[in-house]
Amino acid sequence: MGKLKRRSKKIAERETARGIHPRLIPPVKNWDEDLPDLAEEQHYPPQLIRVNAINDVWMEIPRYVIYGWGGMWFFAILTTFLLGLGIKYTRFSYLSYDLILVASTYIPLLLLAFFVIYLLKSVLFEPRGAPVRFNRKRQKVYVYEYQRTIWPWKRWHPVIKIFDWADIHAERVLMAGHADWGHRIYCAICKPGTVEVMDRFILTWTVGSVFDAYGLWSHCCHYMQAKPVPTAPLLTKAPASWTPFNTVRWPADIDRESTTAPEATCTESCR
Repeated sequence: MGKLKRRSKKIAERETARGIHPRLIPPVKNWDEDLPDLAEEQHYPPQLIRVNAINDVWMEIPRYVIYGWGGMWFFAILTTFLLGLGIKYTRFSYLSYDLILVASTYIPLLLLAFFVIYLLKSVLFEPRGAPVRFNRKRQKVYVYEYQRTIWPWKRWHPVIKIFDWADIHAERVLMAGHADWGHRIYCAICKPGTVEVMDRFILTWTVGSVFDAYGLWSHCCHYMQAKPVPTAPLLTKAPASWTPFNTVRWPADIDRESTTAPEATCTESCR
């Protein structure tokens, strides 16, 4: 990891020496370059990485984290097994009223129970592949985010963020971790007519090829401008989540809005 970080630092220093600086304020962490704006000429052909749906009105792309999911399932099963053993031990063993003995027995068990609940909620309810929808008739982007906390007893829930396409700017990030090496695309939402960032969302988690990242951003821009785009993605097989039920549930009103044109909505409401 140290070698990769040093390499990234050298690249950043070289670009700074060449006069290449982030234009958005503030820039995203691990910034590597700004991508062409919406109306600018894209330098790479459009190409989807994965897609859930695409038609003349809307497009939905999933955002898969390509590492860590199998490990979380492994630790969820392992810790659940250990918790069961711990409960069995404390149930059938004799414990005195010594406070130190009780604390040393039950506090670790309670902490393990919190960790088990956290892992199970993560693998069972957190979507792997939280989607983003692009509605080119409305010129809106709908981002499905899942809000979780470190406290397993609190309610985790999805949050839908809606942005105007015209306010979005893209930045490419170079990740330097061993399991997460590659390129990400972040979309920054700026105040209209400025480069002042109000919010950000990830368009794609880490991909190994920078050309895949370029192609995805080019595809989104071409699609929202109603230009011809390919509908076949590079990858058709979704990573396994092993979750027994659907974890992505759009609210009914947003699901309707994000998949219809304004005229269709007006027609339905005026009947």
